Amino acid sequence: MSVQVEKLEKSTAKLTIEVTAEKFEEGLEKAYQKNKNRFNIQGFRRGKAPRKFVEKMYGAEILYEDAANAIIPEAYEEAYKEVKDQLDIFSRPEIDVTQIEKGKPFIFTAKVALNPAVTLGAYKGVEIDKVETEVTEAEIDDAIKKVQESNSRTVEVTDRAVEDGDTAIIDFEGSVDGEAFEGGKGNDYSLVIGSHSFIDTFEDQIIGHSIGDEFDVNVTFPAEYGVSDLAGKPAVFKVAVKAIKRKELPEVDDDFASEVSDFETVAEYRASLKKDLSEKKEKEAANAKEDAAVRKAIEACEVELDELHIKDMVRTMMDETAANFRQQGISMDMYYQYTGTTEEDLKKQLEPRAEERIKSREVLKAVAEAEKIEVSDADIEAEITEMAGKFNMEPDKVKSMLGEEGKKNLTEDLKVRKAAKFIAANAVEK
Repeated sequence: MSVQVEKLEKSTAKLTIEVTAEKFEEGLEKAYQKNKNRFNIQGFRRGKAPRKFVEKMYGAEILYEDAANAIIPEAYEEAYKEVKDQLDIFSRPEIDVTQIEKGKPFIFTAKVALNPAVTLGAYKGVEIDKVETEVTEAEIDDAIKKVQESNSRTVEVTDRAVEDGDTAIIDFEGSVDGEAFEGGKGNDYSLVIGSHSFIDTFEDQIIGHSIGDEFDVNVTFPAEYGVSDLAGKPAVFKVAVKAIKRKELPEVDDDFASEVSDFETVAEYRASLKKDLSEKKEKEAANAKEDAAVRKAIEACEVELDELHIKDMVRTMMDETAANFRQQGISMDMYYQYTGTTEEDLKKQLEPRAEERIKSREVLKAVAEAEKIEVSDADIEAEITEMAGKFNMEPDKVKSMLGEEGKKNLTEDLKVRKAAKFIAANAVEK
């Protein structure tokens, strides 16, 4: 086998791989053995006709596709090993067969994207907006309100009409042009007033009515409503209020503080919440600062990309998406059905994010190289220990699973992370 390398524009290359005629003959024989039971030739039992008779009747070309498929993966892998020291290959190959004929060498090309060329711009001292981290009293109040909500109880209301925020238990039946429609009827339905879960002003028209009231609610379906027969049409709902309920929140006092926290007083509880919120905001601000600084650095750099880079990353992201859905028990076919989209729609949707992901990583790799950022053995050990904790495994087991290639990738990941922190540390907040 021989390999010729041709560097192309936009950080791509073409490998021309020539496989000997003898090796191609082996591929043809494998293709014949795989398919021989498909051929029905007079004078022979199915699957027993010699290859030369099959080729005479159908032409040798009938075996070419399977022969190529048998040869290409192994031949490309061998070629990759031969050229990997001179080419930093980024993507999976795009294969094109250029010569396939019995008795001759089998020749194909493999177009690959290389690690993109990066021209660094100004990545030190980039200007970013300052993120506010001070915790306000209103934010503490909001945090307490959420705890109140989670510790609330529901009580029946019998001495007043429906108010905003109540839950009204109602019967309803809707009609359009005097005709009832599917899905327009409900009994003992719990409707939270103010949730805007019903169309138009339906909930507003419940306010002020008491238990036992029966009345009409007049609404209009939105023009873009999902059921075309109802879209844009006025409707009348006959409604009866059967019960009213409301949430009763616990009073915020020292007893409340001691029940929901490890503190005895409201003052201590608020101080603890302020500390927790402050730490959370500081962490969020640090992440936001890093993201903003890296985005500014990327904008100042040039990254040479070909559509092959994007296509390859989209494929990776498609695999990630499918794996995430599988964990939720959802297949990609189910996702396309639910969303009314196709595989091509999803690929198109992922393209901008794929480009952003490539540019971000390649710029950070270039910054790490320019700043001579190093990763120590201690850094790697700490990361492996953290990974082991996440997966409930022994660190040595994680090391074994990573292997040399995995350790190399981990080292690169850590350099990229350090480069992002370097850019953020040198950014200027306005």
